[in-house]
Amino acid sequence: MTAVAPAIENMTLNITEKILVRSSLAKTFAALLEQPGPANEGHEGTPMPMKIEPWPGGRWFRDLGNNNGHFWGHVQAIKQPTLLEITGPLMMSAPVVSNMQYRLKEVDGGTLITFRHTALGLIPDGFREGLAQGWTRMHANVRRRAESA
Repeated sequence: MTAVAPAIENMTLNITEKILVRSSLAKTFAALLEQPGPANEGHEGTPMPMKIEPWPGGRWFRDLGNNNGHFWGHVQAIKQPTLLEITGPLMMSAPVVSNMQYRLKEVDGGTLITFRHTALGLIPDGFREGLAQGWTRMHANVRRRAESA
């Protein structure tokens, strides 16, 4: 048996995005909880409702009924309406830990969301590109939801 250790750059993930939402801080934060929660969608826009328990230690998970589902993470920190931080494997069924952080700030014309997803572990092939596209799509939905509220 030969053990091969992957290079550290293959074991890390860093995605950042800034999203300007033309809505109030409160409406934007509410949309931020709604979109990845009950309004969540899969990669092709198919409904994939999730649950977020918006308190420290609260879970973010997909409930399939009959005690079945997928655990994505725990709320590590929450300061409504300016911070939501989640830690866990997220959508990766692999030995990975992620930290996902949303910081919201009131700016001229609305709310600025600064998003960061950092992960360490055995990140499955194709996830880097898929995650970057998926987060961008989710954030566009958050923006639409908040701006139409």
